[in-house]
Amino acid sequence: MQIPKSNSRKRRLILPYNKALKELARKLRKNMTASEKLLWNELKGNKLLGFDFDRQRPIDNYIVDFYCKDLMLAIEIDGIVHDNEEAEEKDRARQEKLESLGIRFLRFKDEDVKTDLSEVVRAITNWV
Repeated sequence: MQIPKSNSRKRRLILPYNKALKELARKLRKNMTASEKLLWNELKGNKLLGFDFDRQRPIDNYIVDFYCKDLMLAIEIDGIVHDNEEAEEKDRARQEKLESLGIRFLRFKDEDVKTDLSEVVRAITNWV
């Protein structure tokens, strides 16, 4: 007996987002950093274990670099603008808010994506 497709998938949680962020997210997708482009090439087209990722996804009042709805996983790439105490505190508060919605996070340094992409992809795959 085959299970109908509509029943074979777990229902996704619909997350709130600020509609005013849609245009900014579009601009960010058009102007991705080098490390975002590198990682996107590994995530797009369901390449990572068949999971679908979005890039520059608005969630609540924030935009995450990459997001997988089925895993409720956000992946962030932190560049040098994140390397100060004020930015780290903002990142922490932002992550806590999104985690309160059930989202889980993986964070990678920009330099790690550029210099050891295979290890970053391996870390994501191991997490999944």
